[in-house]
Amino acid sequence: MKKNRVTYIITVILIIIAVVLILSGRNSTLDKERTNFALQDTTSLTKIFLVDKNNNSVLLEKVTPSEWKLNKKYKAHDYQIKGFLKTMMDLVVRNPVPKVARNNVISRLSAMAVKVEIYQRVYRIDLFGLIKLFPHEKRTKTYYVGGPTQDNRGTFMLMEGCEEPFIVYLPRFRGFVSARYSTQEDDWRDHTVFNTKLNDLVSVSVEFVEEPEESYTVENLGKDKIVFIPWKDHQEKPYDTLRMLNFLTAFADIRFEAVLNNSLEPEFIDSLTSQSPAHIITLVDKHGDTNQVITFHKRSFNEVINPEGLLFRPVDFDRLYALTNNKKDFVLVQYFVFDKILRPASFYFLEK
Repeated sequence: MKKNRVTYIITVILIIIAVVLILSGRNSTLDKERTNFALQDTTSLTKIFLVDKNNNSVLLEKVTPSEWKLNKKYKAHDYQIKGFLKTMMDLVVRNPVPKVARNNVISRLSAMAVKVEIYQRVYRIDLFGLIKLFPHEKRTKTYYVGGPTQDNRGTFMLMEGCEEPFIVYLPRFRGFVSARYSTQEDDWRDHTVFNTKLNDLVSVSVEFVEEPEESYTVENLGKDKIVFIPWKDHQEKPYDTLRMLNFLTAFADIRFEAVLNNSLEPEFIDSLTSQSPAHIITLVDKHGDTNQVITFHKRSFNEVINPEGLLFRPVDFDRLYALTNNKKDFVLVQYFVFDKILRPASFYFLEK
């Protein structure tokens, strides 16, 4: 009888422990579902979709481990993608939104939040990470990113299907993360203008519209044979080998500073591009593809007084406007970057 009583007591204790574990497991699972904003693994990512309340959207799709596609038509900016993935991995929940402010925060999220959908490659059979079978793409996380907290050190976020918003932050970062969830296509564009290595380059012409005597063409004939032809007399000329090599290798990585298609009024862009350009750079590669960039002077924001006593805006000596991508994109470029490919013909002449 005594033995049965001990067995009964032990059984009851075990049942109580099991119930507690089950309930705590449910609670921890629920907490994880509500607060699991951070990504644990970015290698399995396949795509990320961002959309705001004005229907501005960005679709980022992984092409290779190091390359992402933007809205199925552009290469995404490598640096921007790397920073964004790191942000999503480092997210930390600070605390739930206080109850007194919860309804107000939810209303603001409903009005202005960015919806984030994350898709990953998962397996229908995954045995402790050792055996993985039947991979497929699955939407693994959906949450909403709102505005900053009053102290600008956190961001309001809400997991889809949950009613409790949280304050999320990045450790060692003073600020809020909502700006990193941009739904503007231009913010994610790759900034490459030229990406042609010397061995792939066939010819490049640089036309100085205002100084035609400084225009020239360089032809890469292969086997270390490079021909320099100034337009002044269209005759092959000897050149400074080191300067010429620096010029041609610079085309492997020339980038613009910003896309201005949607930042400036169309009337301004049309008016400027209808004027005479400053330079026309035309590159032909070994595949026969032509890449042409047309630059235009940019006026400084500061007005000065000329010798006649009239106010005017001088040319900006730091930046230029440019048409790229078959004249589809109007961009801002820096002289600091473009100076390497905008040297006049006289720069390459051998000193006597």
